[in-house]
Amino acid sequence: MQIFIKYPDLLSDALQQTRQEFEHEAKMAMKVKLFELGKLSSGMAANLAGMERVAFLLSLHRYSVAKIDLDTADLEPDLKNA
Repeated sequence: MQIFIKYPDLLSDALQQTRQEFEHEAKMAMKVKLFELGKLSSGMAANLAGMERVAFLLSLHRYSVAKIDLDTADLEPDLKNA
């Protein structure tokens, strides 16, 4: 399956990227966002991105996405045992 997205020619220029770089970045951003929303596991997102899981996780900082998303309640038991 494929998704086609229209965008203006000037968009890649405005972002100072080639067309190929912009399209790669847009595809990666979609996979990262689906991971962030909990719709894809890190393994599935990495597979769709054509990369190893560890490499995918290490690239998340470029999108300001946490590798592990825990709230205070999740961390309290660990703090008590520390």
